[in-house]
Amino acid sequence: MPAKLVIKKGPAKKAPVKKVAPAPAPEPAPEPAPAPAEAPPAEAPPAEAAPAEAAPVEAAPAEAAPAAEGAPAADAAPPAESAPPAEAAPADAAPAPPPPKEPAPPEADAAAAAAPAAEEVAAPAPAEPEKPADAAAPDAAKGETPAKAAAPTEVPAPPAATEAEATAEAAAPAVEEPSAVTAPEAPADAADAAAAAAQPPAEEPAAPAVPEAPADAAVADAPPAEEPKAPTPPPPEVPTSEPVNVCVEDVNDTSVTIRWRSPEKIGSGLDGYTVEYCKDQTTDWIVANAEPTQANRLVITNLTTGDLLHIHVVSVNPGGRSPPGALAEPVRIREVVDRPKIHLPRVLRTRFVKKVGEKINLVIPFSGKPKPVVSWTKDGQAVDAKSVNIRNSEKDSILFIRQADRAHSGQYEMCVKVDSFEDKATITVQIVELPGPPTSTKLVDSWGFNAALEWTPPQDSGNTEITGYTIQKADKKTGDWFTVLEHYHRLNATVSDLIMGNTYSFRVFSENKVGRSEGAAVTKTAAHIQKTGINYQPMDYKEHDFNEAPKFTTPLSDRAATVGYTTRLLCAVRGSPKPKVEWMKNSMIIGEDPKFRMINHQGICSLEIRKPSSFDGGVYTCRAKNELGEAAVACKLEVKQVINAAVEKK
Repeated sequence: MPAKLVIKKGPAKKAPVKKVAPAPAPEPAPEPAPAPAEAPPAEAPPAEAAPAEAAPVEAAPAEAAPAAEGAPAADAAPPAESAPPAEAAPADAAPAPPPPKEPAPPEADAAAAAAPAAEEVAAPAPAEPEKPADAAAPDAAKGETPAKAAAPTEVPAPPAATEAEATAEAAAPAVEEPSAVTAPEAPADAADAAAAAAQPPAEEPAAPAVPEAPADAAVADAPPAEEPKAPTPPPPEVPTSEPVNVCVEDVNDTSVTIRWRSPEKIGSGLDGYTVEYCKDQTTDWIVANAEPTQANRLVITNLTTGDLLHIHVVSVNPGGRSPPGALAEPVRIREVVDRPKIHLPRVLRTRFVKKVGEKINLVIPFSGKPKPVVSWTKDGQAVDAKSVNIRNSEKDSILFIRQADRAHSGQYEMCVKVDSFEDKATITVQIVELPGPPTSTKLVDSWGFNAALEWTPPQDSGNTEITGYTIQKADKKTGDWFTVLEHYHRLNATVSDLIMGNTYSFRVFSENKVGRSEGAAVTKTAAHIQKTGINYQPMDYKEHDFNEAPKFTTPLSDRAATVGYTTRLLCAVRGSPKPKVEWMKNSMIIGEDPKFRMINHQGICSLEIRKPSSFDGGVYTCRAKNELGEAAVACKLEVKQVINAAVEKK
């Protein structure tokens, strides 16, 4: 223990030590806050502290013995001078114990404040303040250890002693220099050491009294403990409802496949499903799956051919087992060669519509082995054999109605079944007829040449929807009905273009896909189109006079003809009244000469000369005249003779 050897060399003078004692006294005042950490050990055993520190009194001579070898007087001197510093040492160390609450800064400040104070007051002998720290340190290490062991609440004391030793060791280098000067006075202090050893136990009980007040304050500052709340009990576990739509998906001679749907109500979750079966006329249920399955399908294997099994499915959750969802009928374990299948014709896949009184003959083929069992239902009820005939064969089923009635309308369902397998087909049959007339028709208003009508739908639509209406009108004078609007979809209409002064009645027919209703709803009141009193005065027009004197629009043209070849002269004339046309040759009127043919058609005048000769040439004139005047055109005709060259040579 090198720290102890250094401290024992120092103490030589008593006078400086007495001056040092008042210096540490004010130091504990600024640091009352850390004290509460050591408050519990200080309060518990104040009486036991005296015996605990009394032990160093006996230990002091023991320490003096080894010290006597090097400096016998130095060991005895420190206990006598260390009485006042012993009280100061716990004060310095008291703020340090709470490690979690800033232990380092208070201790460092306390050590730094104690060291300069010792050097200023006892400059000649600085080792004397350190000896009480050393004396307290061995006491804390040796004498106080049994006392703390006896009081279990003084657990934080060891860190305080350790910090005091650290403070003493930090001040040790400053003490080593004056140790040589104080060594000769050590024997003089040996006598005082025995007397000082007995005095500290009487004063020490006052030291723990200082931190009592902070200890109470710490207890008062502690927050009150909250009372624990009772835990909320968990909700009760609820089982699920039974699985639904349990049916057979497949079956053969050794296994059967079951399928189902999830329960409608899920209670406290769903762990899975358990499938159980038993033979017919027994009550021994066998679990098909050892552990609950999460799927909605299970294959039960290792079955005996020919057995008739009852099967049900149970859902499982923390609330327990649900009610079982069972098959409607037991399953026969055997091989099915061909499953039943209905081959529904395309025309029957939609609504099948027929008129009242027509014949219905539906042939629906199917397949399956062995021979399927065929059944028919209408709107969920068995088909009435008196009104509907059903004929079944090995390959098809025939639904026959001799004379359709509206009561035959509905949904017919055909079912073919082989053991537990079945196939279904639904056929919608609709028997329709002509609709009834509208419930009522009334004349709302009439103005000018218009009349407004309204009507209500018919009570009987003919078992089908109304596609439109037909509106007709009739004049009271003639009584003949004429269609005004056809395929009209609204329940009101306006009829226009009525004749002024006439009185009209109106009627409305209803229509559907069959046709127009036989009857009609007629308006109770007639619409009278009144005269407005307008007098019509036609405008005066000057009559155009179309009479005019003859006028040739196309004159005659000069022509050249050949002897023996017929020729024709043409011209055009216009006039009103129709002019009289005359032809002249060389200013001589051509009479009824058969050689000339004169034609006048719609103002086109022509003169045909048949096989003219050289004497027929000349000036031809066409003259037209009427009451208003006359006009004439002329042309020259030349008739040429053909001369043969051989005849001229002769």
